Amino acid sequence: MNLKFKSIYICFICLPFILLLTVESKAQSKTDSSAAADSALLKQVEAQMASAPAEQPSGTQTRSSLSFNPDIGVIGDFQGSYISKGEKNFDMYLNETEVSLQATVDPYARADFFISFGRDAITGKYGVEVEEGYLTTLSLPFKLQLKAGKFREAVGRINPTHPHALPFIDLPNAYVNLFGENGLNDEGVSLSWLLPTKAFYQEFIVQTTSGFSESPAFARSQGNHLVYLGHLKNFFTLSDNATLELGLTGISGPNDSARTTNIATGDLTYKYKPVQMNTYHSLTWQSEFYYSHNNETENVAVNAIGLYSFVQYQLAKRTFLTGRYDYGEKPYNSSIKEQAYSLTFGWYATEFSKIEVEGKTTEDNTESRFYQAWFRWIFVIGAHGAHQY
Repeated sequence: MNLKFKSIYICFICLPFILLLTVESKAQSKTDSSAAADSALLKQVEAQMASAPAEQPSGTQTRSSLSFNPDIGVIGDFQGSYISKGEKNFDMYLNETEVSLQATVDPYARADFFISFGRDAITGKYGVEVEEGYLTTLSLPFKLQLKAGKFREAVGRINPTHPHALPFIDLPNAYVNLFGENGLNDEGVSLSWLLPTKAFYQEFIVQTTSGFSESPAFARSQGNHLVYLGHLKNFFTLSDNATLELGLTGISGPNDSARTTNIATGDLTYKYKPVQMNTYHSLTWQSEFYYSHNNETENVAVNAIGLYSFVQYQLAKRTFLTGRYDYGEKPYNSSIKEQAYSLTFGWYATEFSKIEVEGKTTEDNTESRFYQAWFRWIFVIGAHGAHQY
């Protein structure tokens, strides 16, 4: 290769490196210029901050959590109904709108409020009430937990659960005969103790309430006579697929005769949910038995019994079928006895929506058999905590 072509070849090879060095030099110059401008701006901001008056601390201490707002949820309960007796056989209505506000207060307690915009079944008018509003401790020693406020009392399996979460639309006859359509929902205090048993789960609950909750069995005393309740819950894990719960409850409180009514209840719940097919198939058998001793006068007392039993079978992923039997005696007149059979079909679209249809037939020894049917659509928006197992 001659000298001329060799020089051209070397220049051709070195040209890209010369261009790259030139670009980097210009970029460095531009960066240095930008950095100088940023430095000048930073000095200007620091000077303004130094000359500004110091901000006074707020007098209100903020809660140390990610959100200042409680979890808010709204549940709608739309229903249609049919009854074979009476003049008005068909009806449609928004049965209830429930607003829930739930949050942790501090490391020691949490608060739960449930406000109900409900419809009166007789007048059809809507009213507002605090269905529940209570404070629950989170860090008591010895596995104790204290609850204070207005709450659904620990009677069996149905009473602590909000009606929209039950697998049927109407309530069992025996339950309504004793506690009414709204159940035992009263103001007071509740103390629960998780017993240190290792073989199975065991919880003991004692509650004292004012007796403000009006029901066929209890009434508010004009004196210092309160309602007292004790509940023992026993929960057994039979296998990976099955569980069994046994509960015993005793209640004593004033009645409308200014005397005392004593009630004993027992509940039994068996659940089968196979591990391999738990999304598509499950079985629940639940029963409660009630015994009421109602003192009307010094020498007169009425003893009444009642029970319900239902079986719920999961047909498919979103489809459930529930059959229930009811038997009840009136707590003020045990000679009035009634029996009922019902069947409920439920389609659980998602955890935020379900549709249920129920048919029921009832008879007692004072009137002829009659028939009822309901349609219910439950829908949820916002956050709503899971109900107890």
